[in-house]
Amino acid sequence: MRTRVVIIGAGPAGLLLSQLLGSAGIESVLIERQTADHVRSRIRAGMLESSTVELLTRAGVADRLLRNGIEHRGIYLQWPGERHHLDFVDLAGRSVWIYGQTELTADLMAARAAAGQPVFYGATEVTPHDVDTERPAVTFVDSAGRAQRIDAEIVAGCDGFHGPSKQAISSSLRETWERAYPFAWLGVLAQAPPSSDELIYAWHPDGFALHSMRSHTVSRFYLQVPRQAEIARWSDDRIWSALVTRFALPGWELRTGPILDRSVLPMRSFVTAPMRHGRLFLAGDAAHIVPPTGAKGLNLAVADVALLFEAIAAWLRDGDTRPAAAYSETALRRVWRCTHFSWWMTTMLHRLGDDFDARLQLAQLRRVVRSPAAATELAQNYAGLPIEGVRHG
Repeated sequence: MRTRVVIIGAGPAGLLLSQLLGSAGIESVLIERQTADHVRSRIRAGMLESSTVELLTRAGVADRLLRNGIEHRGIYLQWPGERHHLDFVDLAGRSVWIYGQTELTADLMAARAAAGQPVFYGATEVTPHDVDTERPAVTFVDSAGRAQRIDAEIVAGCDGFHGPSKQAISSSLRETWERAYPFAWLGVLAQAPPSSDELIYAWHPDGFALHSMRSHTVSRFYLQVPRQAEIARWSDDRIWSALVTRFALPGWELRTGPILDRSVLPMRSFVTAPMRHGRLFLAGDAAHIVPPTGAKGLNLAVADVALLFEAIAAWLRDGDTRPAAAYSETALRRVWRCTHFSWWMTTMLHRLGDDFDARLQLAQLRRVVRSPAAATELAQNYAGLPIEGVRHG
């Protein structure tokens, strides 16, 4: 089999890249190690930056998002006895949207199916070959056990941290930076109407808590827990007790309901460079991971895809390799900016260290809510900076 672009990984990044390429008349093949049902059911991030929504709209996959998503003007920052609203529209001129990644993935999968382009789900032994030559290829074993080879002009690695794409770049050429945080998030999905009109980021002596939502009837919560926390030790009663305590505010009540799903998410930052080697390009979690405190993970992957699409289109349609040559450097500027913002939000809101650290965190929180300059800096980064190198309008 031969195609123009092989995309490894059928998560939102790979699916969106295939949609953009298809709209430009560039054929692609998607290869995914998980089943379609597994991909469709993964529960992940649910906050979309304004630039992400704009790109999804341009790609023709935002109809359900704009119809069913929840547009938010900002967030709340809280610590014991105080809760303050930051209005991103007033501060930065941009809003954010709440729309579950499972819903976005479903939209993108439906678009791929409608386009009639091939997808191999349940693939194993996926291996990129000859990416530093003019004839790269990807081999794999399909779900029926048949050996397959796809020759292409470009390989896009959108296959996450554990995928094979970044391993195709020799370790002698790669640099990596990583930081593991000494805590994790216990993520909870509950059949309970949101208790707030917008997200609440709460600092508390017991640990951080986040109130989010997936719809008008389903809420999403996160609790700071020890890195090695065992889910079995967190009963429904213990979860709700911790959430009530950390979100406590006079005159405000937390709505509760049946817990539908719970999981423990380790917190870490990871960046690898370069994001391009020969005709292999990395995007999303294949190249970087950020702690979810700043809601950057999915949005950063979308920004990668926006740049990568323009680089591929310029190369394959116009013979212009300059955007491809600049891809890694341009993408990494945003990666490090978002990595810093995610680190800053994480270290400001999570209990770590001693009471001295706690006093520093509270001082920072008070400055953010009282200083227009500090509030604007947070709003601009959270709602999403413009994607460098991407044409608008």
